[in-house]
Amino acid sequence: MSTVSSVNTSSTSSTNSSSSSSSTSTSSVDYNQFLQLLVAQLKNQDPTSPMDSTAYLSQLASFSQVEQQTNTNSKLDTLLTSSALQTADSAIGRTVTSADGTVSGVVSSVSIVSGGSPVATLADGTTLTLNSGVKISG
Repeated sequence: MSTVSSVNTSSTSSTNSSSSSSSTSTSSVDYNQFLQLLVAQLKNQDPTSPMDSTAYLSQLASFSQVEQQTNTNSKLDTLLTSSALQTADSAIGRTVTSADGTVSGVVSSVSIVSGGSPVATLADGTTLTLNSGVKISG
């Protein structure tokens, strides 16, 4: 999944544009579908030869854990994007200096790519990744 947001100083207010794409497999089964399949299977089982309920409960528990991890990852991605947007907002129009001091200038725009740090474009066209070593002043 790729999300791109940008903030530019050319307008009086910050503008964020986001586009995201996600792909889902047609063979994937969500939590509710899994429960429906499990109930249907239990309803239609042979009473003289019942299925092993321990195996189903184990599958259900595993499936539930994977679903919770997916939800947690989604929330973490949202949190990281929010943090990157705050960094971008605080950098617009201010002077930034790289950790080693070789790159410095006024930020004219900031681009944010999902999973990465914000990248500032300076007034002279130079780009600088806004990571923990970069100083923002002015």
